[in-house]
Amino acid sequence: MVQATIMKPLFMWAGGKNKMMKHYQPYLPSYVTHYHEPFFGGGAMFIYVMQRYKPDNVLINDINPDIMRIYRMIRDNHSQFIKHMDEYQEKYIPLSKEDRKKYYFEVRHAHAFDYTDWSEVKEASTLYFLMKTGFNGIYQINKNTNGRYGTPSGLLNQKDTVYDKEVVKWWSQALQKVEITSKDWKEVKAPPTKIYAFHFFDPPYRTSYADYGHEFNDKDLLELIDYANQCSQVFLANRADDDFFENQKHDLNVAYFDITYTAGRRKQIDDKFEAKRAREILLYNVKEGVTVV
Repeated sequence: MVQATIMKPLFMWAGGKNKMMKHYQPYLPSYVTHYHEPFFGGGAMFIYVMQRYKPDNVLINDINPDIMRIYRMIRDNHSQFIKHMDEYQEKYIPLSKEDRKKYYFEVRHAHAFDYTDWSEVKEASTLYFLMKTGFNGIYQINKNTNGRYGTPSGLLNQKDTVYDKEVVKWWSQALQKVEITSKDWKEVKAPPTKIYAFHFFDPPYRTSYADYGHEFNDKDLLELIDYANQCSQVFLANRADDDFFENQKHDLNVAYFDITYTAGRRKQIDDKFEAKRAREILLYNVKEGVTVV
């Protein structure tokens, strides 16, 4: 059994909530039997929920089928997934930085154009390798990569490993009884008022820098807020760059957190990237009959 201390997301994800968990904990419910996360991404909240609550029923979803294929293959065929990753790692690690960059783009090209001849686990592990060696948690879709993953290479400074095998094994165990889907969030709505069901919504940020190939506009966000407003136990997270949320009518509680972006969304000054300060908003609710810690 993999030790709990090493649990972390499988990959860096722009807008991921790993660093937000310490801020969220005072607002979390004390008891959860069902967990519902329709905008999954990197899954930082999932890790916390699986460790703390061990819910009976879990559904995770993301509209990006390639991301969810990674989770499905790790759940259903983690040994073959690891085998493919080890092969990539063994080729990549001995290379110079210049050759690593060349190899990265060769693999990215193959993932973009040759994948129809691959198995699902080969496709998923190849994307995972690219995400582990790509630029800073960005998931970019390009025309020149056949409308598939087109993120540039990252710093390419890995020393001995590209990925943490034990983390992959933990995820494989944690996902065994989890329903994994890739649909629009509206297609996986759970009953909003079911007591002890915890809904976590982390939709794309408003005016998001990253292009994941699927639009999520303010109209969609308003519909999500309306649905969240009906839920017994719910978190809805986003970025608060303006007064958009203050102008919406709902009965949800509101908390703000000042944060610094170190992945994905950063500003460029004199040809150098600098961490960008911002403010996150959490709309949350714990209805009568459920207590918070």
